[in-house]
Parts: sequence; structure tokens; C-alpha cells
Amino acid sequence: MLAAQTPGTRRVNDRIIALQREADRLAGEARTLVGDLRTLEVARDLEIERLKEAEADVAAGEVAVQQVTDRLATLEQARVAQLPTLKAQLVDVYKRGPAGYARLLFGVSGVREFGRATRAVAALARINEQRVEEHRRTLAAMRDERTALEMKVRDLQAHEAEVRQARVAADRAVAARSALIAQIDARRDLNAQLAGELQVASERLEQQVANLAAGRATEQVPVPLAPFRGALDWPVTGRIAGRFGQPSRAGSTTPRNGIEIAAAEGIPVHAVHPGTVSYSETFSGFGNLVILDHGANNYSLYGYLGSITAQRGDAVEAGAELGRVGSAPAGPPALYFEVRIDGRSVDPVQWLKAR
Repeated sequence: MLAAQTPGTRRVNDRIIALQREADRLAGEARTLVGDLRTLEVARDLEIERLKEAEADVAAGEVAVQQVTDRLATLEQARVAQLPTLKAQLVDVYKRGPAGYARLLFGVSGVREFGRATRAVAALARINEQRVEEHRRTLAAMRDERTALEMKVRDLQAHEAEVRQARVAADRAVAARSALIAQIDARRDLNAQLAGELQVASERLEQQVANLAAGRATEQVPVPLAPFRGALDWPVTGRIAGRFGQPSRAGSTTPRNGIEIAAAEGIPVHAVHPGTVSYSETFSGFGNLVILDHGANNYSLYGYLGSITAQRGDAVEAGAELGRVGSAPAGPPALYFEVRIDGRSVDPVQWLKAR
């Protein structure tokens, strides 16, 4: 049966094999990406834990700073509370004149009273000095402690910011891998759908070959166009002189719905896919124009033809000659080529084989 295959059947079967190979390749990529995703998820979870730890450290540091600040405020309140006593003592010294407590000492009678007075004055002076000095040292120590804690908190906050950035980067990496896996899964699903559609067409083509061999009547088998995206042969050999979406003419703002392929005048123009000729005559702005209907509201258009070979109603196979290259409206020989999917113009380059 393989020996009796038509070119159309072979083309469909070759495309099925290509789609299956692509599906295998996508499956391998998906497996690799799933492994990468798991690694990235573990790294992200580690960053989440690091961030929690950093946030806890910052919170603890801020609490410590607040505690020291509160203690400083308490000491300051104590100092303020002690001011009246110190002030009274200073006023007493002032009242006693420049000699201060010395006059008090010399004003006592008797050695015993003088000794008691001396000890009292000395004790009071020491108490005041110790109280002031201790208060001063405590304030200085606590200010130093608060400064050190504030520096530590700043360091912890900087570390928290770094960990947060790492967490964001990890989230983005996981999201990117997940999106890529989703894209691959979607492409695999589409591949399976397209391969299934082609398999149905292949079976019908095989049945057509069998009917021909048996002398039975046959009918044209529609071959879906969608599975051949990126795999269509170019209608002519040449370079792209005008791209899809660019202005159709100099000074025009109307975008081009197809492409212009610069080619030698008179060379054959071939159908890129099986279909039925739905239009085959002159059309304003496109010269001689052939439109192929590929079914499912999909079409390919061939303009600027110098001559037309295919006639309206003809059923043509991929590669069949439709006409010959003519001249573009601007003058140089070229082919205007357009593809419409679901009735909408699309970039034909995305449907042709890469070169």
C-alpha cells in the first residue's frame, strides 16, 4: 500500500511523523523543566525561610532598641525628679557664701561637733558626686548600647532587603519555569490535536487510493492547513521585498496583509497546500490573482501573476502550478502572497518553512 501512496498522502504522513517527533522532543523538554522547577521551588522555599528568619531578627532588634530607649527615658525622668534635691543643696551652698561648707565647719564648737560636721559634709559631697557620676555613666553606657543596637538593626534590615530580593528572584524563576511548562503542555496538546486531524485525513487519503485502485468513485479529501504551520513550502524562490504589516505602498498608511517575494519574472508559482481554486482572474491592485480555499475558512492568495494556469473550481495539490510570476504595481517582478486563517490575514512567514 505504501508504494501506491499519492504525493498528498506522503506529505500528510511525513507531517504526522514530524509532529510526533516534535511531541517527543517537547516531552523531553517538559521532563527537564519539571526537574528544574522542583529545584527552583526548593530554593524558593529556602529563601522564604531565610526571609522569615531575617524579619524575626529585625523585629527582635527593633524591640531591643525600644527597650533601651524606654530605659533611657526612665533614667531621664529619675534625673528630672532628683533635680529639686540637688537644686536645694546648691542653693544652700550659695547661701553660705564662697566658703560654702567651710564656714559651716568653722562655725561649730568643740572637736566632736567639728568631726561630725566634717564627716557629714564629706559624705554629702561624695553622695552627690557619686550620684551625678553614676547617672552620667549609666546614660553614656545606654546611649552607646542604643547606638550599637541601631547599627545592628540597620545591618539586619539590609540583610532582610537582600533576602527579600532573593525571594522575589526565586518567585520569578519559579513563575517563568511554570509558564514555560504550561506553554510546552499547550503545544503538546495542540500537536496531539493536529496529529489526530492529520491521521483522519491520512486514513481518508488511503481509502481514496484504495478506491482508485478498485475503480470506485472518489471525492477530494480536505487536508487541514493548521497542522502545517511553519512547514509549508514557499510558493516561489526569492527574497522578501515587502513584509506583512508594512505600508502597502510608498506614502500609504494602509498595512500590507501579505508579503511580496521578489522573484524572476516568468518562473512558476506553486500552491503551498491542497485546496480548491475559488478565484482566478484579475483583481484591482493585485493584477492576476488566484485564491485557494483550503477549507475551514482558511485561504492562500497569489497575486501579481503574469499568467494564470489554474482555473476556478480546480482541485489542486500542494506544489501544483497556479501561474507565473509577473510584475508588481511598482514595476519589479514579484509575487504577492497572503495567508488567511479563520478569514483573518496572518503573517505568511510564520506558516512557511524557515530558511
